[in-house]
Amino acid sequence: MSRRLLSRREFGARCAALGLSLPAMSALLAVQESAPAFAATGAVTNTAGHTVRLPDGTTVSALGQGAWHLGQGRHPVAVEEEAVRTGISLGMTLIDTSGNYGNGLSEQFVGRVIAGERDRVFLVSKVESDEVSGDGIPRACEASLTRLGTDYLDLYLLHSPVPTRQFSGVVARFEQLRAAGKIRAWGVSNFNLRQMEDLLRVPDGSRCATNQVPYSLHNRRIERDVLPWCTRQNMPVMAYSPLGGDHDLLVRDRTLAQIGAAHGCSAAAVALAWVIRSGHVIAIPESGSPAHTKENAEALSIALTPGDMQTLAAAYPGPFGAT
Repeated sequence: MSRRLLSRREFGARCAALGLSLPAMSALLAVQESAPAFAATGAVTNTAGHTVRLPDGTTVSALGQGAWHLGQGRHPVAVEEEAVRTGISLGMTLIDTSGNYGNGLSEQFVGRVIAGERDRVFLVSKVESDEVSGDGIPRACEASLTRLGTDYLDLYLLHSPVPTRQFSGVVARFEQLRAAGKIRAWGVSNFNLRQMEDLLRVPDGSRCATNQVPYSLHNRRIERDVLPWCTRQNMPVMAYSPLGGDHDLLVRDRTLAQIGAAHGCSAAAVALAWVIRSGHVIAIPESGSPAHTKENAEALSIALTPGDMQTLAAAYPGPFGAT
């Protein structure tokens, strides 16, 4: 069946029915107007969001897996390994780690899990802000590649901002790694709007693939500025702590449980489906058990209704309120 783009009036009416804020409406409208490919897959609606397109054209799963605490004794290592392998088998093929997670233990863990199936995985790691001087970035990258047992990263991120004056040097190092085939793309993490604007002003800054930031029903601050701006740039956001983080978990929330019961899925799946609803956000929840991973993966197969969206907007108003 062929699909057409909605007019601005039709689009606004549908967003109002979903209880979306004006900034959120603007962000979604930017996707529809600037990226017809998203509209062709329904990415401007809350029912899409299975994949996300990066600026270089690469398509990744909208639902990946975080590895902040994995391989560090929270759960039996065999159980954690099975949890990540389960996620890969269910389509959660983007795996996010960092050289400083457990002082490299997370990367070593991920390396063991993906051994023999590297080509199935979109692998993300990070360099720290205190490693950017001199040849720190290439040295950190080589250390990560060794721990991960691979010869390239799909995406390499600057874990936290550095002073603006260092942006051009960081980008140059990333571009050198990309030219050498050590990384296929690069991005940033925890950048605010001004930092993103400054980044795109330096040579090759426009090659930034993503900004990884906290985003969940509990934490909607990026809807004020960062999310709409990134959407206008056709740059997806990668959402860490999409279930609220260790101390603010959403999985026991009664509202989410009620919506989940209506869809035959978990509260976690509802929360994650909300995060990836626009087709422009990648969520990277962490799971230490196969059962929880399966619950998370349900987010790829449910479609939140306008009523669900109104209920969630009332329960978790964003920076501009519930509407």
